[in-house]
Amino acid sequence: MLVAEKSHSDRPQVALLHGLARSAKSMKKMAEYLTEQGFAVCNIDYPSTEHAIERLAADFVWPAIQECLGTDQSIHFVTHSMGGILVRELASTQSGLNIGRVVMLSPPNHGSEVVDKLGDWKLFQMLNGPAGTQLGTSANSKPNSLGAVEFEVGVITGNRSVNWILSSLIDGDDDGKVSVESAKLEGMADFLIMKATHPFIMRKKAVMKQALHFLQHGNFKTENAD
Repeated sequence: MLVAEKSHSDRPQVALLHGLARSAKSMKKMAEYLTEQGFAVCNIDYPSTEHAIERLAADFVWPAIQECLGTDQSIHFVTHSMGGILVRELASTQSGLNIGRVVMLSPPNHGSEVVDKLGDWKLFQMLNGPAGTQLGTSANSKPNSLGAVEFEVGVITGNRSVNWILSSLIDGDDDGKVSVESAKLEGMADFLIMKATHPFIMRKKAVMKQALHFLQHGNFKTENAD
């Protein structure tokens, strides 16, 4: 369920959460990079397509965090896509979680038009499961029901796409799955748009450097952001 050694208390702790229909392998480069920078890293693998967001957070991600990192000190997060929604869910339900700084990569913080238009298709549901259908843009969708955040959040999103078909379903600039506007979050500390696509944003070295800067300083480094 998780890919990490137990944390050493003298190092800052960070949990990594992959996106929908992905695995911890997609965050491997980020895990290696942050480990090299002195963090105790917990790269969590969870069955993203098998359950609703509420159950994924409560029954899989939260127990993994407790086992891997414990709850004695604050925990930072770096998330991709739906992973950001899981952190918001945890913040609203787990009082024992002390959240430090959070970097969200391409999060659907206000949902995705892709879900609005394809969510009723059986193929979409087969590929993305219950959680996938919760990520629409309606007022009662899961992302829009969670509200503003009270912890430090930096959002990085992309404006490049490798899927023009899905991009055609999205209003405004997008990364192939999530619009730039949807990635924004009320209460966020910083926001950055980079030349990256949704599937690969977490593997881009410039993105990893920006994530590190936010974890260390609470803001992004604006010079040479791309």
